[in-house]
Amino acid sequence: MTARERVRNCRLYLVCDARPESLLRAALRGGVDLLQLRDKKLDDDGLIEAAKAFRSAADAFGIPFILNDRPDLVQACEADGVHVGQDDMSPAQARGLVGPDRIVGLSTHAPRELDAALEDPDVDYFAAGPVHETPTKAGRPAAGLDYITYAASRSPRQPWFAIGGLDAANVAEVIERGARRIVVVRAVADAPDPEVAARELRGLLEQPVAVA
Repeated sequence: MTARERVRNCRLYLVCDARPESLLRAALRGGVDLLQLRDKKLDDDGLIEAAKAFRSAADAFGIPFILNDRPDLVQACEADGVHVGQDDMSPAQARGLVGPDRIVGLSTHAPRELDAALEDPDVDYFAAGPVHETPTKAGRPAAGLDYITYAASRSPRQPWFAIGGLDAANVAEVIERGARRIVVVRAVADAPDPEVAARELRGLLEQPVAVA
């Protein structure tokens, strides 16, 4: 199975800055099955060095490793793909750099961006949000829960992840709106016990969904 095929089965996506491999492995033991390195403070050499822990942890658990916003460094970081935003390189440009077999993910914040992602053959998955305002994306207004409802209604087959201030206390809200995959940052990376935090979130995602 290729990386592009594997991403379709992922449910719990951890995005974080450079962290010790022990923390990453704890999160993966808890149920994280997609991992992204996003660190705006590091230069190229720093990203390549930080990526080693992400690559090693991902390999140990057989999950994909994504690099944020740097398709030009995907090969050097031995990443399985790249995630780009609306203000970054286009998915087509990213695909041109990473090649046909790697993953390309895209952030979306509004219905028109989501609709464009659904029509883009270079997008393997997209993130919908932020559901809540978050310091990770300071200054970006919340897209809200109605956007999650829209995403669920428009994309029953393409993989997508709800993102933005999600944790065990509020994840039920996006699940009720139709989200089956989520992105987390602080809820796992900054938790006292990342394994326990990830396991709780994974359990909530895997609970049977009531059909109205």
